[in-house]
Amino acid sequence: MDFDLTEEERLIRDTARDFAQKEIAPKAAEIDKNGRWPAEIVAQMSELGFMGVAIPEAYGGAGMTALAYAIAMEEVSAACASCGVIMSVNNSLFCDPVYKFGSAEQKRDVLTPTAQGKLIGCFGLTEPMSGSDAQTMATGATKTSDGWVLNGAKNWITNGPHADHIIVFVVTDRSGSKVKHTAFLVKKGTPGYTQNAPDHKLGIHGAHSCTVFFDNCHVPDSAVVGNVGEGFKVAMATLDGGRIGIASQALGIARAALEAATAYAKERKSFGVPLTSHQAIQFMLADMATELDAARLLTWRAAKMKDAGARHSSESAQAKLYASEASTRIAHKALQIFGGYGYSTEYPAERHYRDARITEIYEGTSEIQRIVIAANLLKA
Repeated sequence: MDFDLTEEERLIRDTARDFAQKEIAPKAAEIDKNGRWPAEIVAQMSELGFMGVAIPEAYGGAGMTALAYAIAMEEVSAACASCGVIMSVNNSLFCDPVYKFGSAEQKRDVLTPTAQGKLIGCFGLTEPMSGSDAQTMATGATKTSDGWVLNGAKNWITNGPHADHIIVFVVTDRSGSKVKHTAFLVKKGTPGYTQNAPDHKLGIHGAHSCTVFFDNCHVPDSAVVGNVGEGFKVAMATLDGGRIGIASQALGIARAALEAATAYAKERKSFGVPLTSHQAIQFMLADMATELDAARLLTWRAAKMKDAGARHSSESAQAKLYASEASTRIAHKALQIFGGYGYSTEYPAERHYRDARITEIYEGTSEIQRIVIAANLLKA
């Protein structure tokens, strides 16, 4: 597989890196400390086309490749993981499914301004008692003469407190041995659509999430995304691409941790010599660098397959599984290299350590990724 970047992909890499290091990185610690939604950074990302990277220009996007998106995601996430996941959710979990499955009206009225960053989108699949097991989903919709009535709740909705629309997955048929789901596009402000205060989390403090409630929330038939009863297909296709985004976020966090640890190890002395003179530290840095490169290759392979229109469920799962777990290991080693200072908020190591951990959980836990990989392997 050819991993040479196109001129366009090199341009977005350089643009994203310059922007991330100059505009985002200086604010990352403050965003994390105060749990602040980075509104001004979201606006800047919108101007650069980062809120709809792989969406065609006709629908408000930048019209670039999935690989370009992965590259930009890594750069933004290396500066601030919160900004990275805000960007990821808007791109992967909202714009992508509306582009693939939405009606012409939904693409015109919702996708276009969201890909431009004028509006923000979010994705509602997880529930208080239903995560990876969609068959236990409690949120449902009842058909009426002029649309549907939604009832239930979705939690851990990243971007939820600030989103203008949610693509939400609910049960619309419980008559068979397996329930059938349908995807709906619901506008914030629709009667019966409410949300609670932002969640308190271990990391990614600037990427606000919340629980969203639907209490006799009426939507028209035109709110259906895709076909009635085929919401599970929409969700799974969305997550295949979303996992590339989270793998890229994990790459960014891991790279930032490695770079910080390397710089610190060159400056800090132990037993009269820099830490880098000790083989124990050299081996840790070597392992970190190797895992980071391996994770990037897996992620870029999945992105290239998505660009080629090839099925990439297993490859995206492998990328997300390996990149997320490698990110946690790399952040762990980085903190160890920093020693006591790594445990202090004075340095970025502890933030990277906290931010990395969630990448093993959202958009499918590591355990779910292994199930997806094994299922595809055993089908062969």
